[in-house]
Amino acid sequence: MQKQILTALAASLLAGSALAADIPLRDFFRNAEQSGFSLSPDGQSVAFLSPWESRKNIVVRRQGKPDQRVTAIKDRDLSGYFWKGNDRLVYVKDNAGDENFHLYSVDLASGESKDLTPFPGVRVDIVDGLVDRDDELLVQMNKRNPELFDVYRVNLKTGELKLEAENPGKVAGWLTDHDGNIRLAIESDGVNNTVLYRDEPGGPFRKLFTTNFRENFTPLFFTFDNQRFYAASSLGRDKAAIVEYDPKTGKEVREVYARQDVDVAGLGFSHKRKVITCADFETDKPGRQCFDAQSEALLSGLEAKLPGYQVDITSSNRDETRFIVTAWNDRTRGKSYLYDKSSGKLELLAELAPWLPEDKMAVMKPIQYQSRDGLTINGYLTLPQGKEDAKGLPVIINPHGGPWYRDSWHFNPEVQFFASRGWAVLQMNFRGSTGYGRQFWEASFKEWGGKMQDDVSDGVDWLVKQGVADPKKVCIYGGSYGGYATLSGITKTPELYRCAVDYVGVSNLFTFMKTIPPYWKPFLDSMYEMVGNPEKDKDLLRERSPVFHVDRIQSPLLVLQGAKDPRVNINESNQIVDALKKRGVEVEYIVKDNEGHGFHNEENRFAAYGAMEQFFKKYLD
Repeated sequence: MQKQILTALAASLLAGSALAADIPLRDFFRNAEQSGFSLSPDGQSVAFLSPWESRKNIVVRRQGKPDQRVTAIKDRDLSGYFWKGNDRLVYVKDNAGDENFHLYSVDLASGESKDLTPFPGVRVDIVDGLVDRDDELLVQMNKRNPELFDVYRVNLKTGELKLEAENPGKVAGWLTDHDGNIRLAIESDGVNNTVLYRDEPGGPFRKLFTTNFRENFTPLFFTFDNQRFYAASSLGRDKAAIVEYDPKTGKEVREVYARQDVDVAGLGFSHKRKVITCADFETDKPGRQCFDAQSEALLSGLEAKLPGYQVDITSSNRDETRFIVTAWNDRTRGKSYLYDKSSGKLELLAELAPWLPEDKMAVMKPIQYQSRDGLTINGYLTLPQGKEDAKGLPVIINPHGGPWYRDSWHFNPEVQFFASRGWAVLQMNFRGSTGYGRQFWEASFKEWGGKMQDDVSDGVDWLVKQGVADPKKVCIYGGSYGGYATLSGITKTPELYRCAVDYVGVSNLFTFMKTIPPYWKPFLDSMYEMVGNPEKDKDLLRERSPVFHVDRIQSPLLVLQGAKDPRVNINESNQIVDALKKRGVEVEYIVKDNEGHGFHNEENRFAAYGAMEQFFKKYLD
């Protein structure tokens, strides 16, 4: 009897695995039919993104009326937008991935879209959406100088641009008070950051203090009387905390929230009620600490209605009586709901990917292992469904980009796709990954291709010792810095990897430094301290640049690159491909002319992952 039960269970698990494998590649990477929901200020309309001509465009849903598509973008998905009043939407869009974003406004009555910043080679970023002023917002542009951003007030009705603050030469960021006045600026010489403050709008800036770039002090928003401000600060701490700072006395007034295990970087507030709400942090999963009883009650009530899911509020009306709620976990992109606080009604707006059944997706399990020099490395291991207890699996090692970033617990379509094909995936937050404090971050300085790479290699060793990985079937894949780590892995430890996929990765640290966007140049000095100086650390950078060590490469390589990439210039991929071809080594190279730093358009994602699937099948199956 027991044998029959075990046989039935095994058959069930295998059937689940087979069904996951039967899910078409495109289903993992196609655009959601409806996503990115947002409420109008009056709460009577909902906007969302929906594909048209294979591109995500904005659609508006009004009560009692058919859905209205209000944009007609054909070249590139829109990644975001926001309401300005009840009859206008604003969005930003670049050209083929060049990251020189323009600001557009669309009038819902006429359906007319207008480019408000039609300046070639100029990038726009939002400084303040000015939620209480329907016809204005503040942006920063590098129109006057490609390396510097000035602040402009944009009149959405007339299109007029008025200079609000001219960058004196070193300002890298601006912050407004709750009345929309610029009151704070962060000045940087590349290594040291100075916080500038003015006591009243339009007044002179004065220096509050200067910190080294190693010390994080990020102003978040002002107190509601506009006299003090909140900041994420690691001054005198290893882990960043939320603090309240008084610019008049030049002192930290109080510590709002801190943790001993991870940084606390985010703080929310109620625009209507003028109270701080919850602080955000991330351990192995997202967490929050609420200080406001109403916010705590709202979130806990939603979590009770949606058990088993991470619940986030992503939008609200101005009265904070209606909310857009998303519910998700590691096995589903989730669902979006409209929640009415007065009635308690939770209305389903859309399931983001109903074609990916949650019960057929794999579990992303938080893990830890020790580096060879004693650091704790946190990460995530995703095992194919039905193979949770299996040994000797084929594995894809997947170091993240950044590198000053971190992998998180969430639904990851590429990880789920790999797992559906029978391959385990290991993601690790190697030294330098953010959120784990200053010491862990600083341990990465001048360790690109050094100890940072050892952390990746130690993850492979850990998997083999755990019996999870078949040491003869381990491949490595990553994008951006993860692409660099891929190339570094197959040159530094070629014996570890059966194959490799480099996605917009750095191959030559010298040329990488020379081709960064102009607005990154003010930070070059800190990059020199964190990565290495091309003059003073010439030998180090040469040793850590994979292009100079192609003779060590034993693994088959697939390279993917966007031709318009402003961060990792196409020459980075060209160099490694050309060097391998000169040695007579076959390398597969895919370039997309209408892409930048990563493949954004749907058909290019399909092509990229289709190539990866065939490549990994060849070497892992």
